Amino acid sequence: MSLALNTSYLRDFVSPAELEALEPYVETAHRLLHSRSGQGSEFLGWLELGQNRCLEELARIQAAARQIQKDSQVLVVIGIGGSYLGARAALDFLRSPNYNALPKDTPDILFAGNSLSPDALNETLELCKGKDISLNVVSKSGTTIEPALAFRVFRDLVEKKYGKEGARKRIYCTTDKAKGNLKSLADREGYQCFVIPDDVGGRYSVLTPVGLLPIAVAGCDLQALLDGCAAAERAYANPKLSQNDAYRYAAIRNILARKGKVSEVLVSYEPAFVMLGEWYKQLFGESEGKDGKGLYPTSMCFSTDLHSLGQYVQDGSPILFETVLALKRNRRDFYLEPEAEDFDGLNFAAGQNLSAVNHKAFMGTLLAHVQGGVPNLVVEIEDRSEYTFGYLVHFFEKACAMSGYLLGVNPFDQPGVQNYKTNMFALLGKPGFEEQRKQLEQLLSDL
Repeated sequence: MSLALNTSYLRDFVSPAELEALEPYVETAHRLLHSRSGQGSEFLGWLELGQNRCLEELARIQAAARQIQKDSQVLVVIGIGGSYLGARAALDFLRSPNYNALPKDTPDILFAGNSLSPDALNETLELCKGKDISLNVVSKSGTTIEPALAFRVFRDLVEKKYGKEGARKRIYCTTDKAKGNLKSLADREGYQCFVIPDDVGGRYSVLTPVGLLPIAVAGCDLQALLDGCAAAERAYANPKLSQNDAYRYAAIRNILARKGKVSEVLVSYEPAFVMLGEWYKQLFGESEGKDGKGLYPTSMCFSTDLHSLGQYVQDGSPILFETVLALKRNRRDFYLEPEAEDFDGLNFAAGQNLSAVNHKAFMGTLLAHVQGGVPNLVVEIEDRSEYTFGYLVHFFEKACAMSGYLLGVNPFDQPGVQNYKTNMFALLGKPGFEEQRKQLEQLLSDL
């Protein structure tokens, strides 16, 4: 197995009887999920993405990736939220956070349209200067303001650089199969399109064309990625808590939340996992944070953040628990040579591989935090392969769905996201939002 959930550090925090008490609720939620009869059942296409992969669409994605690799030095992926976080997390996990700076025979991959910062946009444009580029714009509707504005800018750039006909061959749209502004534009201009499945929400979409195209452009093995997902789908199809790590993780989160542990910290000891933490935050935050409920998801990278946030985790407000991603095998190790003079007093740590030192830091930190009253779960993963990433993605997605159902919320909608958009559109003067604009202007004048 590519993943194992280690709960041996929870003995003082969660009892077997508490887990046993949740068993019937877990089995009920499992039936709702797999019969597609629970809340949000129209968004359960992610349940079997690995086993029900569309080979024709996969072949089209791989062909497009080869074309981008052939004619481009840079791929700009334009999207926000689930339209970019999964791909960004996969790129760091499977390749490197330094992917663009390292020698390689695949294009650089830049991400745009995930903020409204003019500095960020200008810097991305600077990175594209003098290079052949392709675009992958990812949006279900084509009207989300951050990616829509960025696409407007980059589309103009490629049309000026290559002409209308040349740009047509360098713009790839990942969007709705039949409707929306982006789909209409793509059909009119002749851009190649890939479909965001109707039954897969954005934060569950990394193993659809949303994430698969940029992942393929980076030279990753899509078959192995989906094989890992399929293996996890089979492994987590059992409703029994004792035989399903994803459900056990969800149940433990529920128990800890009811004991006042209202924030979960996803911890890793690898910089390559930092963006995975960002993806996790959207997955759980957007799925659970509604109706006044939900754990607050955050992430840290140790040992780096032990020098800034370790004090709070150890001795601060007792509201946290940690879920640690523990990597068993690094790709390359580094042997620490002893120094004859031992000028820095570190020979006690020399004569071994750096991975061993990192593991001791992990174990020492885990024990300190547990002794300090901070519950710790450990998710052990084998390596940084495509198979493992696909497996890990489905583990978290299945756990998130179960966790939402145990919490009594719909884990597949996000009604609160619209509120900020309405206010922003009104303040920007979008037609149809005149009344909201008056109300907001009055509110601002009263403050």
